[in-house]
Amino acid sequence: MELPLELIDIGANLGHESFAHDLDAVLVRARAAGIVQMVVTGASGEGSRQALAIARTHPGLLYATAGVHPHHAIEYTDEADAELRELHRAPEIIAVGECGLDYFRDLSSRIAQRRAFERQLQIAVDTGKPLFLHQRDAHADFLAILKHFAGRIGPAVVHCFTGTREECFECLDAGYYIGITGWLCDERRGQHLREFVKDIPSDRLMIETDAPYLLPRTVKPAPSHRRNEPMYLRHIAEELARDRGECVETTAATSTKAARRFFGLSGR
Repeated sequence: MELPLELIDIGANLGHESFAHDLDAVLVRARAAGIVQMVVTGASGEGSRQALAIARTHPGLLYATAGVHPHHAIEYTDEADAELRELHRAPEIIAVGECGLDYFRDLSSRIAQRRAFERQLQIAVDTGKPLFLHQRDAHADFLAILKHFAGRIGPAVVHCFTGTREECFECLDAGYYIGITGWLCDERRGQHLREFVKDIPSDRLMIETDAPYLLPRTVKPAPSHRRNEPMYLRHIAEELARDRGECVETTAATSTKAARRFFGLSGR
């Protein structure tokens, strides 16, 4: 019999089209798995508006971020900046992002990515809200830009961390939090994470699904589809606990405490 846990999914893309037909059922399954709060990721202007609308349908259970992912950085105009600032007036929006740099795909030019990132960091300065950050294959530029805002921004989490041990501890040394997803459960590309997640301080470690992406490959029996959803956060917590050499109740309690402190959430 599974023991009751209280978990917070700090990053779920519930506005994705794959959830359009059964979001209520997804949320019921999440709550049954011990997920007590979820943060809906906003990664574009339209996506951030949608994330806010979804969060408003389930107050106290769902919250949202508002930002522009580096893939959409070319769309970051003065008008987009003004719209983001207006969205951040809503109390349901509790973090700036998803924002950052992605040199792996380069779907927007690197110049556009850096400019959009800097403008969103300024929103974080102006609002005092925490940051929900994305970084892939851009570690040096990512940290350099953040360094320019040191002392002015509040807490920041490097969401869906997939980098090296050295990169992880450079982020920790800078004061940032680390978000771990089902990437940990991917034997093809996440094995290196298993080797050092035990060394991440518990007060700086949070967990997330990044649903509908990154369905944990270690879920048994494997579902017939590849859509991830928040109910699988418990599986990620179990895998993470094993790698940290602690019981899942400890991992759940510390990650939930860290998330509530980071986002300013109260218990339900």
